[in-house]
Amino acid sequence: MGQPESQEGEQPGLPPGQRLQRGWPVTHYGPVPRFKPDRWDFGIFGATLGGDKRSWNHEEFSALPYSTVVGDLHCVTKFSMLGAEWGGVVARTFLELVPPAPEVTHVMVWAEYGYSANLRLCDFEAEHTIFATHKDGEPLTAEHGFPARLVVPHRYAWKGPKWVRGVEYMTADRRGFWEERGYHNIGDPWREQRYSYQEEPGDGPEL
Repeated sequence: MGQPESQEGEQPGLPPGQRLQRGWPVTHYGPVPRFKPDRWDFGIFGATLGGDKRSWNHEEFSALPYSTVVGDLHCVTKFSMLGAEWGGVVARTFLELVPPAPEVTHVMVWAEYGYSANLRLCDFEAEHTIFATHKDGEPLTAEHGFPARLVVPHRYAWKGPKWVRGVEYMTADRRGFWEERGYHNIGDPWREQRYSYQEEPGDGPEL
């Protein structure tokens, strides 16, 4: 995806309204869940091609093909972390292992405590979308999403939940946790799509 040229006074590589962050602040809603490996699993369900669902325990999830991507993280609170290396399982892997039905247009990514974030299928299947288990070669900490978090570099970071537990294939869009609470349904940082009042017709379901 192309990035617009920076305006005078803005730093190259930063979306409008963002500031460069050297460290990695901890931001999330609710408590940090306690990881219990014997109870943890990750599932794909919903409108799958064969109508079935599939899940992986932590050992099986850790054995899936490991990839690295370089991608930014843009928080809606206006900090951006540029050029991080994320390691884990690219989202396309799950689309190959459990193909969606032809009519699937969106996914809902589910995380601990029932947290959810909706994405268009085209955003989910983008080459840099990854279920990250590592950052810059180091395992994620619990505060940053261990054992796995979704990273969608071309969307605001709320679209990439921490502590992910599964993906639901959907044939129609449905708003996730923050999208129901006033955040933009698409969340493109380059267009500064922060809040639902900025939405245009076709950007998402009615609130």
